[in-house]
Amino acid sequence: MNLKAKTNTISWSFVAIAIVMICLFYFYPMIQALIMSFQSGTGTNLDFVGIDNYKRLLSDSTFITALKNTFIYLIIQVPIMILLAMFISVLLNDRNLKLKGFFRTAIFLPAVTSLVAYSVIFKYLFGPDGLINTMLLKLHVVNAPIEWITDPFWAKITIIIAITWRWTGYNMIFYLSALQNIDSSIYEAARIDGASAFRQFRSITVPLLKPIILFTSITSTIGTLQLFDEVMNITKGGPGNATMTLSQYIYNLSFKYTPDFGYAATVSYAIVILIVIFSVLQFKLAGDKNA
Repeated sequence: MNLKAKTNTISWSFVAIAIVMICLFYFYPMIQALIMSFQSGTGTNLDFVGIDNYKRLLSDSTFITALKNTFIYLIIQVPIMILLAMFISVLLNDRNLKLKGFFRTAIFLPAVTSLVAYSVIFKYLFGPDGLINTMLLKLHVVNAPIEWITDPFWAKITIIIAITWRWTGYNMIFYLSALQNIDSSIYEAARIDGASAFRQFRSITVPLLKPIILFTSITSTIGTLQLFDEVMNITKGGPGNATMTLSQYIYNLSFKYTPDFGYAATVSYAIVILIVIFSVLQFKLAGDKNA
């Protein structure tokens, strides 16, 4: 065996380990979940039912409610977070700004905090006697405490605020990295031509950030469709099912209600289908010819 063949053999042996692990812990569970989505029964006593589980989705009022709630989070929170992350990154990219390192760290810090810990803190902050209501009352913004957790409308607002607070800094890092790779001479030329700051942002910054906007939009969409921790820890899906998401419904089907792993797998693949649809749509809207 020559040196090249020996090197290839050693290289592929390392790659093979990774491939086996990926197949074992990623693809095998995915295939098993797909097979399970065509089965139904209590606990592990599952029988093949064909596409009955998928038909059941259309008439399942709890699933439809969870789907609507998830869509509300998606269409409101994701655009706000993307725009906010982009705006903050532009501000923090200013050469004349002092303490940039401090501001970048402070804004990114929520992304590395414990999901459970920050969710519990938000639950107390937005409680009837929490800091938010106390401040609003002292500032005479409201006359009575807002029911942030127990009112269906305000509970959704609380969840949106929580996930925006956590993930804005995470997305900001991507935009900040991209902005630092844009040649400053482009902006200097635009200023010489009399372009305003808004015109520079619209005509230079946004087009050059298009790949990052697409990336963060897709990852944020995927994350929102899989939203679980905040809802579970802040509102527990309540009041009623007013804030329940698809992921929490999967949890309830598996562990809270009478276990129906087959139907839970069906709901899981409904999320997969939604992720594929939204990802393709976003690629098409971005003008990606490979989508």
